Amino acid sequence: MKDSLLQSLPLAQDSAPGFSKPLPPASNPVAHSAFGHDLCQGLRLPEKTIEPKYFYDAAGSALFDQICETSEYYPTRTELDILRRHAADIAQVMGEESDIIEFGAGSLLKICTLLEGFTQLPRYVPVDISGVHLENAAARLQQRFPALEILPLVADYTQTLQLPPLAQGARQRAGFFPGSTLGNFHPAEALAFLKKAARLLRGGGLLIGLDLVKSPQVLHAAYNDAAGVTAAFNRNVLSRANRELGADFNVQDFEHYAFYHPLMQRIEMHLVSTCRQTVAIGSESFDFETGESIHTESSYKFTIPAFQRVAQTAGFEPGPVWTDPDKLFCLQWLFSPA
Repeated sequence: MKDSLLQSLPLAQDSAPGFSKPLPPASNPVAHSAFGHDLCQGLRLPEKTIEPKYFYDAAGSALFDQICETSEYYPTRTELDILRRHAADIAQVMGEESDIIEFGAGSLLKICTLLEGFTQLPRYVPVDISGVHLENAAARLQQRFPALEILPLVADYTQTLQLPPLAQGARQRAGFFPGSTLGNFHPAEALAFLKKAARLLRGGGLLIGLDLVKSPQVLHAAYNDAAGVTAAFNRNVLSRANRELGADFNVQDFEHYAFYHPLMQRIEMHLVSTCRQTVAIGSESFDFETGESIHTESSYKFTIPAFQRVAQTAGFEPGPVWTDPDKLFCLQWLFSPA
């Protein structure tokens, strides 16, 4: 975002936004859409918000893959390096006779590296909300590992998840949750997810990626890449609303804004309105003041001891931790007692 805009546009608003009169019900295309329901619910709040899981339609997933290739975004290459160096040790801890369940599988880039550490594996179940992206990625993975049974599951892993029965020859489930995606959850949501995962993976465990607390300058650069890919990713959720819901967001009237909040130990990502405007979504219209933002994502950063205390509260037992030499990122194994 331009410096002049940052100086003139406050993130917090002193007054609640207003609404214009709703459109006739017949013009409402969001009645049966979870995205439409959640988007409107978030925009009705005094501090507008969008759930970050809606970033990941096919276009958003592709943009995120591009973010991971930018020079500023260290988490992906750092985590991949940890996986490359420790894949065999991690595979031994996870267990060769495991069904691997990946939550929020995305492009399946990291599972490729992890699978190199296994000599045999009953089955791999990638779970993701973006069906088209998941099916394409699973087909590519099958070509690389033709002997591996791959069972893609299109689902929202933050909701109640129905996993298939254990594959023949599998003794337990081993979850894989890379990328510090847990940091996108608010603390209560993170604890709720970990509790669900502990139940789903009972008798096995969870390998989870965590972005660690570090220099704010490093974090700022990671979420404000010079090429503007993260900005395009952030704005795409508005384009998705236009495509799928018939909304009329003028996407260029919203600026990407990301910053590190040191007291909260989190990155906040916003879309800031550059002018007064009204946006229609189905039967509702939402007013935006100049400088009013939509909070699209929080990305919490962790210390290892603090996270382990949360994991224990959720029902896990902390196991081995693998990290990089600069302590930017870590992979943590959590046992889920039978």
